[in-house]
Amino acid sequence: MSESKRLFFAIEIPAPLPRQIVRWRAGHFPPEAGRPVAAASLHMTLAFLGDVSADKQRALAAMAGRIRQPGFTLHLDDAGQWLRSRVVWLGTRQPPRGLLQLANLLRAQAARSGCYQSPQPFHPHITLLRHASHAVAIPPPGFSWSFPVTEFVLYESVSGQGRTRYRPLQRWTLNE
Repeated sequence: MSESKRLFFAIEIPAPLPRQIVRWRAGHFPPEAGRPVAAASLHMTLAFLGDVSADKQRALAAMAGRIRQPGFTLHLDDAGQWLRSRVVWLGTRQPPRGLLQLANLLRAQAARSGCYQSPQPFHPHITLLRHASHAVAIPPPGFSWSFPVTEFVLYESVSGQGRTRYRPLQRWTLNE
């Protein structure tokens, strides 16, 4: 029996943006606001897959390889907090159509393959803080980062020594 891996499809945040976002976060949220996500772990999840067998991973990778859609520009210009899940996030006020299409395709393929899919609608975001124990003040509008999205990535979530790291396994290029 093959061992399963905890997988998800995501958009990688290109350098130097993760460090810029971490500096911005440090200037707007006090250390006690929650547990900060490391710069190297910042990403935008498109489809969480859960524990996936090697066979299912190959099938999902083959399906991902058949996706044909143009790249798009992602504007990070929104922030918020989900009190119930205790997460502070960075997101986009106007998600580009290409982002929504890509996430919907990947989520639908994952569901057809029998992978767990959240019943929650897709809300594009980058987790900044976890375990936020109380409501935090969200910075006023005026912050913004933009970058072209030309690929998406299959990641493995690896836990060990009290930390979770995200390891890229495979990448697919979006059409020009």
